[in-house]
Amino acid sequence: MPNPWTGKGNPYTREEVRERLRNTVNQQKSIIAAGAGTGISAKFIEKGGADLIIIYNSGRFRMSGHGSTAGLMAYGDANAVAMEIGEFEVLPVVEEVPVICGVHGSDPRRRIWHHLLKVKEMGFSGINNFPTHSIVDGHFRQVLEETGMGFEKEVEMIRLANKMELFSIVYVAKPEEARQMAEAGADAIISHVGTTVGGSVGVTGATCSMDEAVARTQEIIDACSSINPNLFFLAHGGPINTPEDVREILRQTTAHGFVGASSLERMGVEQSLTDLTRDFKSIRLDG
Repeated sequence: MPNPWTGKGNPYTREEVRERLRNTVNQQKSIIAAGAGTGISAKFIEKGGADLIIIYNSGRFRMSGHGSTAGLMAYGDANAVAMEIGEFEVLPVVEEVPVICGVHGSDPRRRIWHHLLKVKEMGFSGINNFPTHSIVDGHFRQVLEETGMGFEKEVEMIRLANKMELFSIVYVAKPEEARQMAEAGADAIISHVGTTVGGSVGVTGATCSMDEAVARTQEIIDACSSINPNLFFLAHGGPINTPEDVREILRQTTAHGFVGASSLERMGVEQSLTDLTRDFKSIRLDG
């Protein structure tokens, strides 16, 4: 539905986003959600036909030449960065694709309900739980949980988003996290199977094999599909990097699609700029 003030598509209601995704699946097409850290990335991701564009702080680090994991570190205000990218870069140039805002739900300095109101007012069509503590493990994860900054805060945020009729697409790393999010009212579940492999700042070895990624993704789907049969399921990260990888994981699971961030935005820029510069540099003065 066009925005009555601008004639453009954004923002969409929760049901309008769901309907768009349902239409994609009904046409036997995969849902593709793409992370964007700059306006030009978002502009051309839209031209490529993505179903959703997701804005979160790691996109800024990624497009500054750093690893996306920097988004989990104390290098800035994750919520402020996501809002800034959205307001000044992405929302002004995306015409039709729903734009989703990454929200750091465990930030203890914010009243998350108030921040979600600002996200909605800005013109985002939904939220994503990033930075997410679901991908943190070990002793540090235990400390986060014990000091009130754990994954439960992200679940609480989705409960609020559900009450506020905000579309939500969430990262989880374990079946039990998927169940929590489904019960809280999430619309789409992303199976996060590790940091993306490859490129200049990606990890050099997958955190799991493709067989393990397939198994973990299906376990996550099976854990919560009965809670809400209308959930959308997507895969992300680890060895799932190329279109061929995505075809493989969709062939072996009942997932509906893929979320690409480094694998779509960063990889595309790295290789295309390298190749284009080499082409220019190959030009000789003698013809």
